Amino acid sequence: MMTAADTETREETEVVEGWRAEQLEMAGYGAQAAAELARRYDVDLHFAIDLLASGCEPELALKILL
Repeated sequence: MMTAADTETREETEVVEGWRAEQLEMAGYGAQAAAELARRYDVDLHFAIDLLASGCEPELALKILL
């Protein structure tokens, strides 16, 4: 049984992941790749965005990040 705190934590996680995915999509990642990267907290968001800003293709950036 989930407690109110568990539900709140889960909702906060979903909000953060949604925001991360949005930022990654705005940077140039496709929706699916952005969602995958957003769930991975071991992936530095700024580094992921900087890769594309530096001219790296999204497919290569995914290989580097994952």
